Amino acid sequence: MLAQIEKEHYQKLHDILRLARQNLKQVDESLIQRAFFMCYRAHEGEKRASGEPYFYHPVEVATILLNELPLDGVSVAAALLHDVIEDSGYTYEDISAELGSDVADIVEGLTKISGIMINRETTQAEGFRKMLLSMVKDIRVILIKFCDRLHNMRTLESLPEHRRLKIALETRDIYAPLAHRFGLGKMKVEFENLALKYIDPEMYEFLQQKVRLSRGERVGYLNKMIAPIRLDLERQGFQVEVQGRAKHLFSIYNKMRNKNKTYEDIHDLYGIRVIIDTERIADCFAVYGFITQKYPPVPQHFKDYISIPKHNGYQSLHSAIIGPRGNMIELQIRTRRMHEFAEFGVAAHWRYKEKISKDDASIDSFLRWARELIKDADSAAAFMEGFKLNLYHDEIYVFTPKGDMKTMPAGATPIDFAYAIHTEVGNGCIGAKVNGRIVRLNAELKSGDRVEIITSKNQQPRADWLKLVVTHRAKLKIRSAINEERRLQIEKGRGMWEKMLSGTKKLLSDNDIVRYARRYGIKTPADFFSALASQQINGEEVMRRVTSDQREPEHHEVREEQAQLEEYLRTAREAPEDRKEPSKRKDEVTIAGMNNIAYAYAKCCQPVPGDDVIGFVTAEGVVKIHRKNCVNVSNENLQKSERVVSVSWNRKVETDFLAGIRIVGEDRIGITSQLTSVMSKSDTNIRSMSLNARDGMFVGTVMVYVRNTEKLSVLMEKLRRVAGVFSVERLIS
Repeated sequence: MLAQIEKEHYQKLHDILRLARQNLKQVDESLIQRAFFMCYRAHEGEKRASGEPYFYHPVEVATILLNELPLDGVSVAAALLHDVIEDSGYTYEDISAELGSDVADIVEGLTKISGIMINRETTQAEGFRKMLLSMVKDIRVILIKFCDRLHNMRTLESLPEHRRLKIALETRDIYAPLAHRFGLGKMKVEFENLALKYIDPEMYEFLQQKVRLSRGERVGYLNKMIAPIRLDLERQGFQVEVQGRAKHLFSIYNKMRNKNKTYEDIHDLYGIRVIIDTERIADCFAVYGFITQKYPPVPQHFKDYISIPKHNGYQSLHSAIIGPRGNMIELQIRTRRMHEFAEFGVAAHWRYKEKISKDDASIDSFLRWARELIKDADSAAAFMEGFKLNLYHDEIYVFTPKGDMKTMPAGATPIDFAYAIHTEVGNGCIGAKVNGRIVRLNAELKSGDRVEIITSKNQQPRADWLKLVVTHRAKLKIRSAINEERRLQIEKGRGMWEKMLSGTKKLLSDNDIVRYARRYGIKTPADFFSALASQQINGEEVMRRVTSDQREPEHHEVREEQAQLEEYLRTAREAPEDRKEPSKRKDEVTIAGMNNIAYAYAKCCQPVPGDDVIGFVTAEGVVKIHRKNCVNVSNENLQKSERVVSVSWNRKVETDFLAGIRIVGEDRIGITSQLTSVMSKSDTNIRSMSLNARDGMFVGTVMVYVRNTEKLSVLMEKLRRVAGVFSVERLIS
């Protein structure tokens, strides 16, 4: 067996065994060695896209596992074999016979979820359900999958652009939130930063350069604070490690995009973390007291995640202090054990227990949400909605009148709280008392609120409640109640109609029913029966029309014809550029791997030659072209896309493209004429322009036709020079 491995590959086996001895509490070297040999034989002769032997990939996955999430020898063996069943002739039985059922079960779980990232909604939902089911059986399945994805992200350069982007988007929208859900803070940050590198490479390079240039100043500034803080705390008898830290790139990127800020506008880029070698929780609060005696705290930023941990087990004191020169510094205080759990999440349990079983109580708490999601969802759409809602949300902590605590997502309302207690309490909810005061059902709850639900037997859930709730459970229960109520109404209405119709000799089809009731806005027979039961329409009046067979003038048809006419006139008056069919010309963009395919430019971001762009093949077979930094390039849109494709501009594009500009400035006489004068002198055609003024300021939106981003940048720079103009930015959406 040993002779089958080439000599240069023995070093990889030695490295894995060395890391296992270094990072695992107990090491079964024989198990890891046998798994290594099987991995080598299974992938012998295969190559990765980069050209290196495929066998290197599982070895690197096992190495990442040992460095980032050291669990146990079984996990290392499973990581080495995670692709074996899928890519070779080896079976579950082969692995079980050679290495035991524990290893084989994990490898089988990994095999089932390996092909889940397909962008059709139903198939995707079934894939995620399989992933959660495998994870519920043994959490090590998802932890190894994280390591697999991390190695793929670190070696993404060798893939074509459209595949790089697809994998990066999946990582940002699924794997990073999942890592957060399991408390893997360190891995989550790397997922997000690597994803940003391929989703918006230009912004990634810009931020990396900014952070690198400011590193010396940041380190020097923080060191001036860290040294006296450490000295003061050691004098008080604390053994501490004080770290300076920078906000990671994806976090800066999100803040800039969501709050429409520049890099220079973000002031909380600095942070200090104090790690105390203690088991006494009270020491964290004592340290906070000593630090805030020297540096004033910002009270509204104080959060106690020690007394009330986050849903993923994270514990720490969070605050902000004002440092020298008035800079706001983020402050985190935690014990050494808390730090281990903040970095490694669920995987940290293996560090603190001699032996951990699959159904360990501490592990089970991480999986409870997955079990509830699988049990509650009754359709693919409901499952996906719940999956996304459960992954990434801020939390609040509210209390029942008896003092029982409920963890809710931020933005939760009394209706969410009612359904968290019991379905019947939610269905009968008519109001709530928050901290002793009656509030509306749409009131937003806050951490620390004491909530009492007021119920009535006569209450029924209403459709408008769906706009008020944020929890997946509440949405499911409300829809279920409404559907059941509607079903009963439809049955009741059908019975009423059949009884009314029994006195006539008419035989009516469903289409006849809709035709006779159309004046009421009825679109389906079910709507008709439901409206009849709830007395929203007059059944006797409809019956008179049926028996006389005299149709009244259909006013709605006139309205529909008028609307169609207005739509036609509006379309006819539009500029020719806006009425084109999706373009089939080849002289503007090149779409990788596709010839003679229709394409259209997304209206949300208005791409212009020179922008970094990407395409998405829609269900109609048209490629929609977006700017890569478009706010709509998100999970909700892209996971439903048929396909992500690479798009590049052709060099000789001579078409004018529509672009939007947002201008903010001082409202004064003549500002409009000055702006239009600048644009006309720049040989720019204006499609539309609107200025809204208030309190001495104006905000303007201008749509112009330009040849490329270079021309657009020149125009925007000229507009910035107009007296009284404060900012000129390109419209994102």
